[in-house]
Amino acid sequence: MKSPFPGMDPYLEGHLFPDVHNSLAYLISVQLTPRLADAYVVHLNNYTVEDTAPEEDIGIMYPDVEVFRKANQVRESAASYGVRTTPETIVLPDIKPIEIKIPVVEIRDRKNNKLITAIEILSPVNKRKPGLQPYREKRERLHYAGVHLIEIDLLRRGERPLAHPYLPKCHYMVDLLRAGVGKTQIWAVNIQDTLPVIPVPLKQPDDDTFLDLGAALKEMYLQRAFEKSINYNELPPPPAFTPEELDWMKSLGCLAG
Repeated sequence: MKSPFPGMDPYLEGHLFPDVHNSLAYLISVQLTPRLADAYVVHLNNYTVEDTAPEEDIGIMYPDVEVFRKANQVRESAASYGVRTTPETIVLPDIKPIEIKIPVVEIRDRKNNKLITAIEILSPVNKRKPGLQPYREKRERLHYAGVHLIEIDLLRRGERPLAHPYLPKCHYMVDLLRAGVGKTQIWAVNIQDTLPVIPVPLKQPDDDTFLDLGAALKEMYLQRAFEKSINYNELPPPPAFTPEELDWMKSLGCLAG
């Protein structure tokens, strides 16, 4: 069964997103491999970041923080004094950093293993503090190292790593920063839109290849059978949509309950 949405399915932005992230990265690498000349190879790598503020995505990406509620009794704080203290409302455990593995698709020069193009599917930790700033620094390092960077942002929540006063207002965004160029190509996408077919730059003087992001997402949805894990009668994960957007979703058969 295919998704009812023509492009990105907002129901995939919640607890399913880690699976989406890994599956989509894999299928992008599979799609690109036969299109590249023998001079290139495609690698699917992972890098690890520490999410020091996992509570930001509680109930969406991570399991709920365990809460220990007080028992309905008054405790003696010290036997020597016999003073009865006011019972606490709750006792919260410490929130510990969570290690997040983030997949990245890399196109490399086969001869010397040099990184030519990096394709990043943004994670929630890339789009909020404290992980936002380290990711922005990584973007700069790639650019100064002469690496083409493609960013695929399929999350409505969070702050976009690309900071620019004229960024279009949209649900999703794909951008391409070519090495040696001071301009960024932007593809703005809303839930009503199909996902774009975008150029994938290689080393000069080789021509660009291309990535059909919509085809990769559709294939991912079918292979992973995500409809079994989604209740389309419920509201999609936050942030909230406008009443007009919800009406449009109803026209697709969602929110019927």
